[in-house]
Amino acid sequence: MLDQRHLTVILVSIAGLVTLMVGAVMAWFHSLPDIQSVHDYRPQVATLVLDRNGRPIDAIAREFRIIVPYQDMPPLLPLAFVAAEDSRFWDHRGVDAWSITRAAINNLRSGRRSQGGSTITQQVTRALLLSREKSYARKLAEAILSSRLEGILSKEEILFIYLNEIYLGDGAYGVEAAARTYFGKTVGQLTLGEIALLAGLPQSPSNYSPLRYPEAARARQRYVLNRMAEDGVITPEAARTAYQQGVHPSGEWRQSLNGYFSLYIRSQLLSRYSDADLFLQGLTVATTVDSRLQQAAAKAIHRGVAAVHERQPGRNRPQGGLVALETASGRIRAMIGGTDFNQTQYNRTVQANRQTGSAFKPLIYAAALEHGLSAQSVFDDAPIALPGGGGTLWRPANFNRDYRGSLNLTEALVHSSNVVAVRLLRKSGLKSALRQSYRLGITAPLQPDLTLALGASPVSVLEMTAAYTAFANRGMHHAPVGITHVRNREGRIAPWPQSPGRQAISERTASFINTALTEVVLRGTGKNAAGIPGSSGKTGTTDNHIDAWFIGSAGGLTTGVWLGHDHSISLGPGETGGKAAAPVWKDFMLQALQP
Repeated sequence: MLDQRHLTVILVSIAGLVTLMVGAVMAWFHSLPDIQSVHDYRPQVATLVLDRNGRPIDAIAREFRIIVPYQDMPPLLPLAFVAAEDSRFWDHRGVDAWSITRAAINNLRSGRRSQGGSTITQQVTRALLLSREKSYARKLAEAILSSRLEGILSKEEILFIYLNEIYLGDGAYGVEAAARTYFGKTVGQLTLGEIALLAGLPQSPSNYSPLRYPEAARARQRYVLNRMAEDGVITPEAARTAYQQGVHPSGEWRQSLNGYFSLYIRSQLLSRYSDADLFLQGLTVATTVDSRLQQAAAKAIHRGVAAVHERQPGRNRPQGGLVALETASGRIRAMIGGTDFNQTQYNRTVQANRQTGSAFKPLIYAAALEHGLSAQSVFDDAPIALPGGGGTLWRPANFNRDYRGSLNLTEALVHSSNVVAVRLLRKSGLKSALRQSYRLGITAPLQPDLTLALGASPVSVLEMTAAYTAFANRGMHHAPVGITHVRNREGRIAPWPQSPGRQAISERTASFINTALTEVVLRGTGKNAAGIPGSSGKTGTTDNHIDAWFIGSAGGLTTGVWLGHDHSISLGPGETGGKAAAPVWKDFMLQALQP
């Protein structure tokens, strides 16, 4: 029998336990995330890359998301998601007891957890405030926080967050990113059928992807349309018509052909912005690239590479690169860094420095003229022997050992005489040639010896193409530029520095070089590029036919083409710049200069 002392101990113990339990519960409640933080909804937002006409061509993102205001969404879009995911959304206060009960009954019947009772509000709560831990404590916290959320946000505000936050498969977060990913459209352009298809994705984005499982996606679309009709959101006739019209997923707006240019743009952005800025701040980058010219460049490279491979069937398929610059500004209009971006992201127009062969000769000629040599000078196109290393003689030779005797500078450049280029470099001096090359925008290290005249120093396609712009632009050189401005998510625009241009060579020198390069196309090594009004350019071929080049200007564009192998193996016998690269240049320019 308990005496008073024992009873007191028991009561005090019970009181202590109750106090501890109440304290624990209070502490747990206080540990719940601050619901007010949802007012500052700032998720990860992709940096969107636009072409020169404002069309999106790529996104830089960890989570590809583009925020779209609720009022800019088609009225049927949020209603479709409500019908598919939470039909009692407008009536409950964050937790739907009826849906939870129904899901529990169905799960008991099936013997597995096949259904959940989470509302849209609970999904928002889970995404913004909680982890994805599966526990009763997390579910209780979710219910409490969801009820609180309904007290501080309107239903429309909750839907705004939900529709911008939810993962909809194939790397797309939110409805805007999904619309672009699956249909190449903005949400404002979606049809009823496309809206219904997106609304069917949250249950299992990977299994209902219209790009990979179109039949499953269509079945889910039919379910959503029927639910919308049952809820009175649309008529049965509208649902039937939308389903019968079908959908035509695109999935091509982020085309691989823009991948090389997009990576180049990202490298430029990192000179001003951090990785975090690019992944989180929702920047919009206006670029200089022309999507039509990108298509033309990709086609020309593929056709040119295929032609070489067809002529050299026993060899590996080569690679190619093409850059097109606006001559008067240096703005990049096209950049293709290889034949398949999905296979390799190595950009051969920017990252690869290759020997240029005779394509470097116009820079040697320009340096000599700027150094004071007369344009009427005559040089002997005949074999030459010069002191080489180790007491040996260096004997630079012309292609096919073809010599023409005395040649003026124009004829020497037209016929791409190696020995005249070497004689010219000896006369004008290495220092002046190096200095002039750097004034024309070459930043690659150049060999300070006479092999410079033969293009032995590796240079990138981008730098060589930019150097040639001066020949067609009265001596004005513009550094390449790929961005016009950057806009942040608040709409503030930061102009990107444009190339101011500088007088790299005199107008007289530029005129002489450009006229000679016109003759190169008309009757010299560049004849395979002929047929485009006002065209001028120069071929380049390196020893053993390892690199094939053509760089030239016409119609306000200066374009450089390179073909070769990444590991510096031969393209094959006869694969010169005139035979392999010049036709690619012409193919591209014919398409690019169409009105």
